[in-house]
Amino acid sequence: MKFPFYIARRYLFSKKSHNAINLISAISVCGVALTTMALVCTLSVFNGFHDLVSTLFTAFDADLRITPATGKTFLPDSVLLSQLKEREEVAVLTPIIEENAMVQYEGKQAMATIRGVEENYTDLTPITTVLYGEGKLNLKDSTHFYAIPGMQLLASLGASVYSYAPIEVYVPKRGERISLTNPTASFLHENLYTSGLTFAVNQAKYDGQYILTDIDFARKLLGYEKEVSALCLKVEEGTDVASFKNELKQLLGSGFMVADRYEQQYDTYKILQLEKFISYLFLAFVLLITCFNVLGSLSMLMIDKKQDVATLRNLGATHQQVIQIFVIEGILITALGALIGLVSGVILCLIQQWFGIITFANSASFIVDAYPVRVQFIDLLYILCTVLILGFLTVYYPARYLSKRFL
Repeated sequence: MKFPFYIARRYLFSKKSHNAINLISAISVCGVALTTMALVCTLSVFNGFHDLVSTLFTAFDADLRITPATGKTFLPDSVLLSQLKEREEVAVLTPIIEENAMVQYEGKQAMATIRGVEENYTDLTPITTVLYGEGKLNLKDSTHFYAIPGMQLLASLGASVYSYAPIEVYVPKRGERISLTNPTASFLHENLYTSGLTFAVNQAKYDGQYILTDIDFARKLLGYEKEVSALCLKVEEGTDVASFKNELKQLLGSGFMVADRYEQQYDTYKILQLEKFISYLFLAFVLLITCFNVLGSLSMLMIDKKQDVATLRNLGATHQQVIQIFVIEGILITALGALIGLVSGVILCLIQQWFGIITFANSASFIVDAYPVRVQFIDLLYILCTVLILGFLTVYYPARYLSKRFL
């Protein structure tokens, strides 16, 4: 293999008798390089959006969330709570109650998700970083329960953080069918008052649907006593969340599900991963077509090197070694293009990451001004393997056929 590789390497950089062969080889390298660079940039942009979405959800989602495997609620017994609180990895443990409801404000209605939380919810997540208004983070007093609705939901109801009229909350009575003759009798009804605060995490799922309130209000509205929808945990800094999650799964058994932040937003992250994979497949197909350009370069090189091949055979080179020379030549062209593309793609991504040169057309409508990017080593490895495998597959069999025809 050393002999064919040595000759192929000489052919790659040596001057050919016809300038057209050099030009075709250069075009082949540039085609592979550009496609490889496009793969690096595209996958890195998806990584950037993945990180951006992660930072948005951080202020609203807990590190880990324990929910029942079946049903909406469960009773957290003292043994379970004590087991969780005794774990040194747990920094904050708090229950929440979530339920869908219809809300109404001065005749305007909307569907919402009521999230009842305890006082230590601010220790669980940095919710205060996404709060707007002049009120205090106080969800109840001796006479009233207060609400912190999402900004979009507040706007859809025609309300504001300074509204004095109550937000009416309706939920259907459990185990009863809605009466067509008197629908209001089939609903439980309570009032919430605006606290002077609203939140905005720049995600319609939250801003246009969620209302934060006290857990006692949720229990009163739904007729619960000690039931909870989930137990939310904040882990100590430095804890391996994935490893701790697996430990909790074994501790709690099959009756509970433990989800990290990504699993809590499964639909969103699944869409991002699917879009990234589809983009990868599309560009890999373009790369496959680009690799066929290498065949043109190889066929011209074979014609140009007929005399060299005859000399090599007279010196004892076998037909198999001659084939290997041109197969390796094609792989080297592909590898050179891949290397140039990887380096160029990484440089472009780093420039975009540091300086944000490519911006959105209407940056005021987006959370960030420029496209977010993050280069992952594993992506570079996948891209390199893809280029080399496709380059080998598109060169090996055609090179054997062309060598028999031209040599």
